[in-house]
Amino acid sequence: MLDQQLTAGRLQAAGQWTLFWHKFKKHKLAVLSLVIVGLIYFVALFAEFLAPQDPAKFDPRFTYVPPQAIGWFVDDGAGGSRFQPHVTGFDIKVDAKSFRRIFTPKPSEIIPIGLFVKGQSYKMWGLFDADIHLIGPLEKNKPFFLAGGDRLGRDLLSRTIHGTRISMSIGLVGVSLSLIIGMILGGISGYRGGLVDRVIQRVIEFIRSVPTIPLWLGLAAAMPKDWPPLQVYFSILVILSLIGWTEIARVVRGRFLSLRSEDFVIAARLDGVSEFRLIMRHMMPSLYSHIIAAVTLAIPHMILAETALSFLGLGLQPPIVSWGVLLQDTQNLRAITQAPWLFVPGICVVVAVLSLNFLGDGVRDAADPYAK
Repeated sequence: MLDQQLTAGRLQAAGQWTLFWHKFKKHKLAVLSLVIVGLIYFVALFAEFLAPQDPAKFDPRFTYVPPQAIGWFVDDGAGGSRFQPHVTGFDIKVDAKSFRRIFTPKPSEIIPIGLFVKGQSYKMWGLFDADIHLIGPLEKNKPFFLAGGDRLGRDLLSRTIHGTRISMSIGLVGVSLSLIIGMILGGISGYRGGLVDRVIQRVIEFIRSVPTIPLWLGLAAAMPKDWPPLQVYFSILVILSLIGWTEIARVVRGRFLSLRSEDFVIAARLDGVSEFRLIMRHMMPSLYSHIIAAVTLAIPHMILAETALSFLGLGLQPPIVSWGVLLQDTQNLRAITQAPWLFVPGICVVVAVLSLNFLGDGVRDAADPYAK
């Protein structure tokens, strides 16, 4: 009882962020989602190190090769066994009628694997050369496909890991651009009111009334086909940001409408504080928790938008690797019936979107001043 009273006393004197974190910790699913989202962005940050192979490396011998299972013990030759993580090789046969490769596990071919092994060289973050991978075969050029291979014999696990960086960065950077646009226009709309507010709100309503998918398709199709991949990447970011700022703008406008009549705002005006300083130093800090909630809920929409555009062939294109680009290989019947592991990027999309949505729900509940 005494501990509860002490805790209640500390919370009454706590700041905004302390109260926010105290409420957020009660949302167990949001805390778990925060851990998952953190792991996803960790994978995106260290994709080169975590990927077993170069995502562009291909080997036609292993077209649609199935995933390899990890074994933990091998025969020591004396009737016992010893600990040795490994995968097994394949016997490869070509069907005379369908010309499809048939892969049969070959238990006699043991391929030892380990952690922090040397493999293909890469340039970490484009800054320095390295050749250490988190996991991989101890011998170079041995088949290693933990998540199977695609239609060109490329390692799907490595490509999915590298796709994490593109897909998740589009969500984060795209929402950051939307946040800037939404905060500026939403702040002006809510602070000024009157004709300015009506014009901005009509623009928002017009954008939100246009069907999203056709609008994305039209803007993406307008991009020249000869643009380099990096330019296409930034163009997709701009397209998604120009469409996705409306929700954030409405959140900011609503808060500004309620804050501009508060006592501290009126006092700042009477004290001669400039409008810019009033907005940035006095009004914006009270919006941070709500803005974080809106941003967290907006990132999944950005990820789904990029995935949809790339899946339809109007977004990012090879050699850029994203989850949407990888899912292009699932558009044929063979992928569904004979290579279901090609849906691994789709599972990653589902996990990332659900985690971000649950995280956004927890942040929104924690930021609600009326929640108990």
